[in-house]
Amino acid sequence: MNILPWHKQAFASLEKMIKQNHLPHALMITGVPYIGKFDLMQNLVGVLINDEEKIKKDNAREKLNYPVLIRRSNYHNMIYCKKELNKNIESKSIRVDQIRAFCEALNKTADGLQIGVLFYADEMNINAANSLLKTLEEPRKNTLIILLVHNINNLPSTVISRCQRVHIASCYDEDTCIWLQQNSDISFDAKKMLEDCYGVPYRVLKKINSDDFIDNKNWKNKLLDIAINPLMITNTKDFDGNELEALNCLQNLVIDSIRIKLLKLDYNLAGLNQIVKNTKASFLFMLLEDIYNAINLLKTNVNIKLLLNNILIVWSHITNLKYYPQIVSKI
Repeated sequence: MNILPWHKQAFASLEKMIKQNHLPHALMITGVPYIGKFDLMQNLVGVLINDEEKIKKDNAREKLNYPVLIRRSNYHNMIYCKKELNKNIESKSIRVDQIRAFCEALNKTADGLQIGVLFYADEMNINAANSLLKTLEEPRKNTLIILLVHNINNLPSTVISRCQRVHIASCYDEDTCIWLQQNSDISFDAKKMLEDCYGVPYRVLKKINSDDFIDNKNWKNKLLDIAINPLMITNTKDFDGNELEALNCLQNLVIDSIRIKLLKLDYNLAGLNQIVKNTKASFLFMLLEDIYNAINLLKTNVNIKLLLNNILIVWSHITNLKYYPQIVSKI
C-alpha cells in the first residue's frame, strides 16, 4: 500500500484502531485543504474491504454536468456525499436533501461493511448538519461514516462530539521533500516550497505546475544571471509588460538573500549563494525597501520600464557596490 510520507502518523493511528477493534462508527479526518484527506480515506477503506484498487477507481471527486444527491462507489456498500449541482448551478453547501438521501442509503439492510463518506463535512449547511445527527447517534450495525473536514470550527459541536478525530498535520520532513521531487518533472527547492506552502505537499505541486510558477522560475534565473554577470542587463525584453511580476520575483530573491545571510543558511542555488556571500546585508535591506517603493509607485503614472531598469542596474552591481545609490523617491 502506498502511504504518503506525511500520512504515516495518521495512518498508524487508524491501523491501531483496526487491530484493537476500536474503529468508531463515525470517523472524522481533519486537515487543511490539499493535505490529502481523501487519499487517507481511500487507504483506510482499501484495508477494510481488502481491495485498494477498487476504491482507487472511484470518480467521486469529478465534477458532473447533471445533479445528483449522492454517488455510488465501485464497492457496492459504499456511498459518497459532496456539494453537487442544484438547478444546474454548483451548490454553495451540502444540502439537507443530500444528507437525507445519504442517511437513508446507510440505513438500508446490507451484507458486509457499509461505508458513507461525506466530503467536505464542514460545507454542510446547518439544516444538513442537524439532519445527520440521528444517524451519527444511532448508526446501523457494521456501518462506518467518514467525515472529511477542512475546518473543524465550521461544524456544530453536536457533530464533532459524535465523531472520533484523526488529524493530518502539515509536514516539512525529508521524506516529504523527496516525494515532492519524485512527483514533479520540474527542478525546485522542495524544502523552501514546503515552507512557502505551510507544509502542505499537494499545494506545492499545484503551485509548481502553474504557468505563473514556470514564468517566475524563468524570471528568477534571468535575475540571478544579471547579478552574476552585469552585462546581462541588456537582455531584459522578457520583462516588458511584466514589470510588476519581475519586481515581485526580485523582492522574493532579496528576501531569500537576507534570510540566508542573517541565518547563515545553505541554499541550493549556487548563484544566490554567490550573491549573498559578496553583498553587504545593509545593501540588501536598502534594495528591498526600494523594490517595495517601486511596487507602490506602479500605482501612479510613473514610467514603469525606466523604474524597473533603475532597480535592475543596482541589482546587477549589488555584489560590487561601495555605496548604495538612490533609486526612487520615498512615498
